[in-house]
Amino acid sequence: MTIRKATDEDIGTLAALAAKLWPGHETEALTDEFAGLVNSGDAACFLAWEGDRAVGFAQCQLRHDYVEGTSTSPVGYLEGVFVEEAFRRKGCGRRLLAACEAWAKERGCGEFASDCEMENAGSLRFHLRAGFTEANRIICFRKDL
Repeated sequence: MTIRKATDEDIGTLAALAAKLWPGHETEALTDEFAGLVNSGDAACFLAWEGDRAVGFAQCQLRHDYVEGTSTSPVGYLEGVFVEEAFRRKGCGRRLLAACEAWAKERGCGEFASDCEMENAGSLRFHLRAGFTEANRIICFRKDL
């Protein structure tokens, strides 16, 4: 398995994988979003390849605003990670995360953070196994005006 930073040529592949992670988003919108991220100095995307097949991706970026549980700025932030079912529990997600962490460290970050939805037990397990510690639990509210 090979992990490499995504380029412009990978935008369609990133969007297709991201649509599996975020099924409520249209692939076209994700394609536009990744086009901006791949060329941003404050963000990076990494792809996991098994031969010529992309089997996972991770998206990270620098956050300059307050990040729950951190005390420095900027903070490297894992925005999303996805691995195809057949390649889970084989170290692929950890390798993608390691690429994101190295990228953030190269940009001067001393902390790395992430989040997951409260009901996403699989994501919680991944984060805890990958060395994250839970900083807080919150429930966010909204209403129409």
